[in-house]
Amino acid sequence: MTHRMRARDVVLALWPAVVLIGLGAVGFSVVLDWVIEREDLWRLDEPLLEWLAANRTDGLTTFLTGVTNLFGPVFLPIVVAVIALLWWRITRSWWEPALLVGAMLLSTTLSVTLKLMVGRTRPAADLMSIPGGETSGSFPSGHTIGATTLVLVVGYLLWHEDAEASWALAGWTLASIGVIVLVGVSRLYLGYHFLTDVVAGACVAVGVLGVVVGLERWHDLALERRDPPERPTPLGEAGDEDLAWARDAVDDATAGVALEAPEEGGDGGAAGDGRP
Repeated sequence: MTHRMRARDVVLALWPAVVLIGLGAVGFSVVLDWVIEREDLWRLDEPLLEWLAANRTDGLTTFLTGVTNLFGPVFLPIVVAVIALLWWRITRSWWEPALLVGAMLLSTTLSVTLKLMVGRTRPAADLMSIPGGETSGSFPSGHTIGATTLVLVVGYLLWHEDAEASWALAGWTLASIGVIVLVGVSRLYLGYHFLTDVVAGACVAVGVLGVVVGLERWHDLALERRDPPERPTPLGEAGDEDLAWARDAVDDATAGVALEAPEEGGDGGAAGDGRP
């Protein structure tokens, strides 16, 4: 039986999504303002890249190049496809894999669109590990958007499947923070992005997570509306068959218990007679 969706239920379901989208949008706007006005965090962009470029080592460059390639436009779609396929094979549910793929497509679209709109140039070629290796817009970092979206969305969907597995959520959160930081550092270390590009990319991913949270909670609400959980019957409206278990429990608890009358002539009786 289908029940009408109440406004209060919709608000309760969607407020986390609104908060996340708002945080992502505000964070991105603030960082963009810093870049345009050349203030606050923007002041660290050039000095940080110059210091990192001056202190590169062959081993660390090789490792971070592997990290940045894993979350780049070639390998990341393969990773997403494998995760979505395994999710579907294990759970036989298409909804969560579709949400993951949709989130990654949205993050890619936002990355390309925002790069074109902002039009910030990349760091100087002499700061890049491979000069001229990146030629698209610099702001925001697409690698950071992709990696952050992936770990945040997968983490949320796993938590949604089993909200009681708090230890698993804590472990995934720590791992996600590590991945996000590692990818961001790789983009800075290799000289392909500024610090503000990376921070703005993380903000975009938070907004994408908000969209996923909203869709997932709306989906839950729609399922509950279509097949609402059975509400308990008020005690005053319960029939004899509903209360039979209670009577049986009382009978079992009192079986074999005899109520004994107090003995005559005891202390209580003497006190009642008022005799000394």
